[in-house]
Amino acid sequence: MDMGLSTLAGLGALRNGIKSKRFSSYDKTGGNADYWMIPAGQTVTLGDLKGAGCIKHIWMTTWQDKNNLRRQVLRMYWDGEKTPSVLCPLGDFFGLGHGKAVYFNSLPFQVSYLAMNCWFPMPYSKGAVITVTNDSKEDSFLYFYIDYQEWPEPQNNLARFHTCWHRKLVMKKEEAIGLNAKGQSERLNTTGKENYLILDTKGKGHYVGCFLHIDTNETGWWGEGDDMFFIDGESWPPSLHGTGTEDYFCGAWNYNRLREPYSTLYHGYYFKGNADYTGKHSQYRFHIEDPVYFEKSLLFSIEHGHANDKQGDWTSTAYWYQIDREEPLPDIPSFEERLPYAFGGIERWPGKSRKELPF
Repeated sequence: MDMGLSTLAGLGALRNGIKSKRFSSYDKTGGNADYWMIPAGQTVTLGDLKGAGCIKHIWMTTWQDKNNLRRQVLRMYWDGEKTPSVLCPLGDFFGLGHGKAVYFNSLPFQVSYLAMNCWFPMPYSKGAVITVTNDSKEDSFLYFYIDYQEWPEPQNNLARFHTCWHRKLVMKKEEAIGLNAKGQSERLNTTGKENYLILDTKGKGHYVGCFLHIDTNETGWWGEGDDMFFIDGESWPPSLHGTGTEDYFCGAWNYNRLREPYSTLYHGYYFKGNADYTGKHSQYRFHIEDPVYFEKSLLFSIEHGHANDKQGDWTSTAYWYQIDREEPLPDIPSFEERLPYAFGGIERWPGKSRKELPF
């Protein structure tokens, strides 16, 4: 069975033994209450798939009030594993990293306000379980489709889909002054150890992209941070070392001086903050044509500003395929610790008063 290398090239080919299936939140009484309640403090199983197959499309919607997009946590388990391979707040999984509705169009994700779609294929050989947890003190709800295929037999050489979420209040680092290539005095970063971490995993696989969200009221361009991919335990400088944040996300020149947000198949800057670079910003980069392959491990990080000289609320969602994962994904903090910092609105950071914030 060929999963296909092109969206259209093999569309007319007949395939034997594949059954198209769906789990959804439709009203089983025949009415129009086509949603499921996600009660406070409870986990609801959206789908429990048996045998071999592949999830082909996920559509979901809920509401954004009261930080609802951070209230629910999505988990996916492949082939009876005890810890999930997908672990992410619901909205962040689909790119809504500030807990706010937005529009963008990429190849693996499309979001129209709060209509959230994912097209990443997610194969499995023995079954899959998809759950949503509401670990807040208020009830929530969810509309959903999970479209998948049942296969007559498992397919070899297919890695499992993974997603992890990370958030950190990044701080300016102590200046490390040295001489650059031009002999000028400058902040230097020759280790990458203080970078913002997007992915750290062990096993064999390939990284396929991420969302990165920034919220700050510090003026000045935050996009001079280099991306660094440390493959199979290599030391600095890594094999893949970039030249700046907007460069990694396939933009340039401060995203054209922040004139307009945009989205394309593989990259985008789709949530625009203020012209002085404060406020909320979102960008994505998907390695559909150029996955980053690793045999033993991958550590992907990015500087928060040149040599980590910027501060703010940074969150990210990383996507990759791999086998032989032995360690659990990074845990998700409590709902209170997931609340977005709201620049220009409710001034909040979990566990800190406004006066305690460093910016």
